[in-house]
Amino acid sequence: MASPLRPALVLFGALTLVCGVLYPFAVTGIGNAVFPAQAGGSIVEAGGKPVGSQLIGQAFSSPKYFWGRPSATAPMANNGAGSGGSNQGPLNPALSDSVKSRMAALKAADPENTAPVPVDLVTASGSGLDPEISLAAAYYQAKRVATARGMTHEQVRGLIDANASKPALGFFGEPRVNVLALNLALDGKTAHTR
Repeated sequence: MASPLRPALVLFGALTLVCGVLYPFAVTGIGNAVFPAQAGGSIVEAGGKPVGSQLIGQAFSSPKYFWGRPSATAPMANNGAGSGGSNQGPLNPALSDSVKSRMAALKAADPENTAPVPVDLVTASGSGLDPEISLAAAYYQAKRVATARGMTHEQVRGLIDANASKPALGFFGEPRVNVLALNLALDGKTAHTR
């Protein structure tokens, strides 16, 4: 009677080779060949220097920049290694407190703005890394940014519209704008993704 150990070890070795070596190399190779920018992290460069990723939000706090969606990642905001939501439900007092403090910060930065605060400026997403905000969130911040930069409101709205993305396939999602691309446009920097 043959020992069951030898077939088990052969199967283990074969599956390790296929699933742990060959498959990852094949998927990585195909990704680099077909989607080189995305496989490389969609790094955005301005002036020949990397300034961020098109796919991961960044924290902007200066009034002269658009602010992105709040991040619930830990231990710091927009931490790609700690992607995840806060898991706070609508009845959780911590969520209510977070929303109230974010609304207070927005109102303090632009006290004359009486428009309703868009929800994506006060709530974190499931990933905590959203690089985009809704057009409503961008328009809400336009006057603050225009005032801080000495620009007209129309100039800033024009930049928002010029950098807006349409819904995927014309109907999936809503129009949105990448915060990093919009802030680079405000600075007059030409950016490209590598």
